[in-house]
Amino acid sequence: MKTLHGVTVAMVSPLDGADHVDEAALRQLTSFLIEKQVDCLYPAGTTGEMFRLSVAERKRIAEIVVQEANHRVPVFIHVGAMRLDDTLDLARHAHHIGADGIGAVTPSYFGVNNREMEEYYVAVAKAVPGSFPVYLYNIPQLSANDLTSAVIQRILRRCPNVIGLKYSYADMARTLEYLRLDEGKFAVIHGADHLFLSMLVMGCTGTVSGVAGIYPEPFVAVYRAFKEGDLQAAITYQGIAARLNKTLRGGSNMAYYKAALRRRGIDAGHMRAPQLDLTAEEERQVAAELTELEKEFPPHWGVRA
Repeated sequence: MKTLHGVTVAMVSPLDGADHVDEAALRQLTSFLIEKQVDCLYPAGTTGEMFRLSVAERKRIAEIVVQEANHRVPVFIHVGAMRLDDTLDLARHAHHIGADGIGAVTPSYFGVNNREMEEYYVAVAKAVPGSFPVYLYNIPQLSANDLTSAVIQRILRRCPNVIGLKYSYADMARTLEYLRLDEGKFAVIHGADHLFLSMLVMGCTGTVSGVAGIYPEPFVAVYRAFKEGDLQAAITYQGIAARLNKTLRGGSNMAYYKAALRRRGIDAGHMRAPQLDLTAEEERQVAAELTELEKEFPPHWGVRA
């Protein structure tokens, strides 16, 4: 089975002036990221405004990314939805179109107990063939439901195609718990951009990063340096990645991501209501901050004008 690893990009969902999925911009973004040597793509998740999109829009986004990637990198589709039926529909669709796997966020907003959490993920895993990889996705600060190690262990006994977890909360003790699951064979990929290198050192397989969807260069550099054993270079690049994460508000408002993407020549359009785009003043401020940061980028990244 293919896995999420290295620099996995949580992609934004470009929307045009008519509030439709901008297919041309999405294809451009997909190819841009692959050319920048990211390792995997992860569309239609939190960064992709998942709960603001219809099922039909999410299917089309999945189709476009899979088509445009064309097996150049693995594509895992995020399929978690508010309704279980929609989640299962999106999971089956991802398998049908040739995606490499899926991820599914925990149930959200309404509280679930451990038995309900387990049965939810068993249903998702059994909706696709047993050879199709499934990642759990825990982001308790947004979903309001936390996925414990004990529940994961029970899911693993019932679903061999559940092979890993995306964890997007900066709890290093819990991360270590997850890494010990299945005798250390359970894959954990982390969503804390500012701790990417630390999580690699702990044993995580990589990051799922929204900031890397705009500036993949420092994240790719961190991962390559770490794999090559050059810890000092990895620390240097991690410092740049962490400052980018702070400047772009660490995924708390994807309007910053879409504004920053315009600096890279990709118009990802606007935010879907009720969220709003940045004001002109906010966009000027973030542009000034990014201009200063870009001065620290090595010339071979080709970011500075």
